[in-house]
Amino acid sequence: MQTLPLSVYESLRSNYQIPDQISITAPADVLQIKKVAQLSAKSTENFSILTLNGAGHVIRFHTITTGLLNHSLVHPREVFRQAIKDNAGSIIALHNHPSGALYPSDQDINVTNQLKEAGKIIGIELLDHIIISKSGIGSMREQGYI
Repeated sequence: MQTLPLSVYESLRSNYQIPDQISITAPADVLQIKKVAQLSAKSTENFSILTLNGAGHVIRFHTITTGLLNHSLVHPREVFRQAIKDNAGSIIALHNHPSGALYPSDQDINVTNQLKEAGKIIGIELLDHIIISKSGIGSMREQGYI
């Protein structure tokens, strides 16, 4: 089996903008990751996830869907496909609100509930669902939805 030189590994890792060993201990910690912080400037809703290993370190950032002006369609199958590929122990869901609102819509709440239940079944916990906008971030866990 051929191994990749360290420089190739570092190049692949930098494509995801995730430095080694980032731990998320508070919702604002997700902003350490450049691609997450950039979601606030998007003009359409984008739904993404961070996959985390068993120690709670970020493995990878994945864009799941790019939506329309005010909503993005997402299905648990697409979300957990990436988490399973990464051998993740947990995920954090992220999406932006171009409107600037930091509270979840009814659709956001429904998607969060679906992800929470699907995660329980397959053993990959949904830690949080974070809404990102130009006015800041909103944690659905802190708001009592998870």
